[in-house]
Amino acid sequence: MPPAPPLLLRHPLSLLLLRGPRTPPPLLRRVPSFSPPPPLVLLRQQRCLCVASAQLAGPVVAPGAGVDEAVAGFVTGKRKATEVAHAVWRSIVRKGDTVVDATCGNGNDTFALLKMVADETGRGRVYGMDIQDAAIDSTSSFLKMAVDSQEMELVKLFPICHSRMEEIVPKDSLVRLVAFNLGYLPGGDKTIVTVPKTTELALQAASRIVSSGGLISILVYIGHLGGRDELAIVESFASSLPVDTWVSCKFEMINRPVAPVLVLLHKK
Repeated sequence: MPPAPPLLLRHPLSLLLLRGPRTPPPLLRRVPSFSPPPPLVLLRQQRCLCVASAQLAGPVVAPGAGVDEAVAGFVTGKRKATEVAHAVWRSIVRKGDTVVDATCGNGNDTFALLKMVADETGRGRVYGMDIQDAAIDSTSSFLKMAVDSQEMELVKLFPICHSRMEEIVPKDSLVRLVAFNLGYLPGGDKTIVTVPKTTELALQAASRIVSSGGLISILVYIGHLGGRDELAIVESFASSLPVDTWVSCKFEMINRPVAPVLVLLHKK
């Protein structure tokens, strides 16, 4: 005698499922023995834009997802300029890329950049610099607690002025992003600030090393003495870039005079 078919096929619900997407009557939908499809299947069918589906089944949205939301949040006062900057970075930077943190500070941007470039190949690199030893020490301590030793190997930190970035970034590197956070070290000596002269030199250096399709991101904190002068230098530099090879834009809260200003320079 041939073996009996699987028990599942004898169940009335299995017949309904095999016949197609016809909706079962309400009574049958409440039968305890019926198990809904696994969550992953539902996510794939409905193409839900959530982190769980991205991690389990691969990305289902474009890499730049999140930029629109961040910009809309900035316009409505619900998102900070730093959040807009990070969202734009994620739309530009890819795993294995080389990026530069021109002002490490306490390491928050360095950490964010590391997570964007790190993968199993170990090709990604983050070159970080800050003129203050305290900033380099703070960044290094933060990263050692936040990432594993394998990712830590991808970060190179240097206690030098950002105007000298070309001295530490290998000449054959295709730099996807150079990020600036201008002002003073949060929690540090507020009398030590970035200044227009070296910032202008750093922007010139960044424009030379960033690759086509890359980005220079400048977040300018203007609530300290000299902050407005530095913003003027950044805007002047952005305005001087040729329109056939660069796109320059600015995010600024007009009725909040000391709010940080985000300037983005995209190299075509």
